[in-house]
Amino acid sequence: MVGASPAFERASGILLHPTSLPGPYGIGDLGPAAHAWVDQLVRAGQKWWQVLPLGPTGYGDSPYQSLSALAGNPLLISPECLVEDGLLDRADLAGTDFPPDSVDFGRVIPWKNQLLDRAWTNYQAGRGTGLWADHDVFCTAQGHWLEEFCLFLALKDRHGGASWLTWPMPIRRREPAALRDARQSLAAAADRHRFVQFLFFRQWAQVRSHANQRGLKLIGDVPIFVSSDSADVWAHPELFQLDDACQPRVVSGVPTDYFSATGQLWGNPLYDWPTLKRSSYRWWLDRLRAILGQVDLIRLDHFRGFEAYWEVPAGETTAMHGRWVPGPGADFFEAALRHLGQLPLIAEDLGVITPAVEALRRRFHWPGMRILQFAFGGAVETRFLPHNFEPHTVVYTGTHDNDTTRGWYAGITPEERRYFLRYTGRDGSDPTWDLIRLAWASVADLALSPLQDVLDLGSPSRMNRPGRPDGNWRWRYRTEMLGERALDRLAELTAIYGRN
Repeated sequence: MVGASPAFERASGILLHPTSLPGPYGIGDLGPAAHAWVDQLVRAGQKWWQVLPLGPTGYGDSPYQSLSALAGNPLLISPECLVEDGLLDRADLAGTDFPPDSVDFGRVIPWKNQLLDRAWTNYQAGRGTGLWADHDVFCTAQGHWLEEFCLFLALKDRHGGASWLTWPMPIRRREPAALRDARQSLAAAADRHRFVQFLFFRQWAQVRSHANQRGLKLIGDVPIFVSSDSADVWAHPELFQLDDACQPRVVSGVPTDYFSATGQLWGNPLYDWPTLKRSSYRWWLDRLRAILGQVDLIRLDHFRGFEAYWEVPAGETTAMHGRWVPGPGADFFEAALRHLGQLPLIAEDLGVITPAVEALRRRFHWPGMRILQFAFGGAVETRFLPHNFEPHTVVYTGTHDNDTTRGWYAGITPEERRYFLRYTGRDGSDPTWDLIRLAWASVADLALSPLQDVLDLGSPSRMNRPGRPDGNWRWRYRTEMLGERALDRLAELTAIYGRN
């Protein structure tokens, strides 16, 4: 279909969430380290930086369980940029002793929140005057979603951070009188959250501008599902399959897969696709339009769920007792193309991929994903072997859900290792870079690797372990880890295989 996806130039890039950037403030952010990271990617000849979702995290600190599909994560706001904007003093940043190579969310969250409180107080007192006009423009331009999200956070604060599914029924059901009272009594608190969103989007726009000026493009991530405890579900309950008490009747997951013998029970509420269709998919189109204003290319998570999704009755403890239910299919994507024009996206076509899912992807000429680890170890699939690739493909050594390649290689069977060595023609002394070389040498238009693989790190540096509810999303790299040797090696490989 014309307009579905632009052709890719042969190129390569790195997968790294901004929380993993280095710095002294406990978590990677959108300040100087992000700009320096862009410069390092350019030095290494890379054309793409892929990030994970950038929304505010809730349960388990997962970017795939966000409090909003449209908002930005306050934890990514750079304290140093707040000093430059006149909202904080340098002394406000003193005394931090956070670990340099991991995120301690239990400490970072209250520390960052008190900094943002101070910045808001200073802004109200007249500091940061250069931001006032931009702040007003931002709030006006965002429209309804920002108002609902900020009210949602203010209500969450009022209820001690509890899920909206436990709030008193009048506000849970959005009864008009309860909403009027909340908007009046929580106006000041909502203003604070609105200001924080302005700061996030201002800093992200600066990072994107710097990247694009240097010839680097950004890949964003759109999870198919949203968290049950989110402003999206609270503000639009009619778009989800909820009961009279606003509880999900069915939830998301996947059957047995690479990562779990009992499937993965994600627990997100499922969409009421017929209702969405009657609105011409307005909520989804607003979501895609917003992310396309922030990045250059979208990775559409769990693409197969648009053809058919795994529905699990609420209350199940595993994903085993589910069923496949037809999704919106081509009707949704055709509506998106009519309203948005060209859709530059990568279809995350992992998991149980049927001929119908493959036909849907090909209908719109979107590239799929190939994970090299899956070609040699675990649930081996021949479609992940490079000699079976087609050019319009995005190949990864691994993703945020995989072990690092060094950790993966240590865990595969002797038979799998022998096949890997035969296929690569290498001796096994440098398996991580052997896999990177295989990706970069392939016919796939775009080759990507997590930074952990470029640094040849082991399993302790893994970003996420699917099925484990906590302890994920914590890894960070230290500045000294990414030296000239790794950058130059990546640049050389990129030049050899014509990806620069």
